[in-house]
Amino acid sequence: MTFKAIALAATAATAMASQTMAQESWTMTTTWPSSLELIETDRHFVELANKLTAGELTIEFFDGGSLVPSGEVFGAVESGTIQAGADWPGYWAGRDAAFSPLATTPSLFNAVDYVNWIQQWGGAELYNEIYGNFGMVYLPYGVTNNESGFRTKEPIVSLDDLQGKRLRLSGLEQGKLLERLGGNQVSMAGGEIYQSLERGVIDGAEFSTPNVDWSGGFQQVTEYWATPGWHQSASVFGVMINQASWDALSAETQEKLRIAADATLLWSLAFTEKRATEAYAKFDEVVEINRYDDETLAEVQKMANEVIVETACENPNSAKVYLSMVEYLNDYAQWRDASAPFNLGRTPNGPDAEALRACIE
Repeated sequence: MTFKAIALAATAATAMASQTMAQESWTMTTTWPSSLELIETDRHFVELANKLTAGELTIEFFDGGSLVPSGEVFGAVESGTIQAGADWPGYWAGRDAAFSPLATTPSLFNAVDYVNWIQQWGGAELYNEIYGNFGMVYLPYGVTNNESGFRTKEPIVSLDDLQGKRLRLSGLEQGKLLERLGGNQVSMAGGEIYQSLERGVIDGAEFSTPNVDWSGGFQQVTEYWATPGWHQSASVFGVMINQASWDALSAETQEKLRIAADATLLWSLAFTEKRATEAYAKFDEVVEINRYDDETLAEVQKMANEVIVETACENPNSAKVYLSMVEYLNDYAQWRDASAPFNLGRTPNGPDAEALRACIE
């Protein structure tokens, strides 16, 4: 073969490879239906990712429930039926309890804590370690601050008011904490909450931030709101990616997806806080809002710490995640507290790091 022929063959091979990359396409869905505002973060990521990877990757996005039921998104990505799925990690705590703190914490992290921890204190690596056990890569790209709290037909002002209440509540540790406080956890999908409140199947419910709760219509079937949402002091959302699909991408395309995720993470915080502010004003006109006093929240914190250690000691992966979180809090505390009142949130009086470390060893 002549040099010219070799050059032409190499050029053709390069062109074919480029064409193949240009034709790469993914199917992605989410756990959220179009009626809930949480889906906006997923849409933002997909739009940005498609812009950044133009000519390399196209992600076709489907609303929650349109391809598979929400509870089957994990399995669909794990099996490779679809390449990507947006989620809230806590939905998979039945597979590994470590998914719970990767999604939220009871009375511990705020939204900035999650961002700090994910970006600079080793959190991102733990997401990929836990999801990696199921053949997936994970990109956290959404964060919200504390959830609204309970929406009920009777006022909840103190912990005594929780006694015997049947409350829709997500989360492993959250359920244990509620039961310790005298309430009863009822698990159900977000789409079932409205009718369950309307029919009196449950006494109250939590779901998300004020704007998401408003989009769910809960103001139409409740009269009282107990805040703050100590059960979920912040929440993280992101995209599960099938490992084989991820590996098929070039390093450059993978990096562009990471950039899209990081940008969406910051956008989501500002977006949801603005929308939550607007929704709070609307709720204030139609329901009675009651805030727990500081003494009550301190008591919740004490019980939350006990539940965190207890739950962590049942699962080494959960203990590993919580220990990393608490070590971050302890490391960050000196500077955060020194910069008060201009700091980024409180330093919680959280669980003991040594107690968590003992759960691993």
